[in-house]
Amino acid sequence: MTPLQNLLIKHEGKRNSPYKDSVGKTTLGVGHNLDDKPVSDAVVAQMLFDDISDARKDARTLAWFNDLDVVRQDVVLNMIFNMGLSRFSGFKKMIAALEKQDFEMAATQMLDSAWSQQVGKRALELARMMVNGQYPDGVVDA
Repeated sequence: MTPLQNLLIKHEGKRNSPYKDSVGKTTLGVGHNLDDKPVSDAVVAQMLFDDISDARKDARTLAWFNDLDVVRQDVVLNMIFNMGLSRFSGFKKMIAALEKQDFEMAATQMLDSAWSQQVGKRALELARMMVNGQYPDGVVDA
């Protein structure tokens, strides 16, 4: 850290969660005013990278995860990213189907859930990916 960084941390404080500053502005990190200055694309990309890494770490605790092809792994990662491992683990019938590589049943179980109703088109797209093992058009770079 540079002396300026240390001084700013001393004066501003450092918080990893958003908070309201002394004038009511939503603030993050070291005095970063989110109301007047949104985070950069680089920060958003880093947060996405970190969150995907967390989801992947969680997914690797599932004994059957590495037996899936990359597209179906990405479906599972997408779901864990969205709801967390704890809630994902509640999909008992879907997980049982994945352990048997019964992708039709896994997709059926995905769609037969409150989560599916909450996320709508996302669930439909992920269920299609689960069945056919392919990314939707426009997702994979040429």
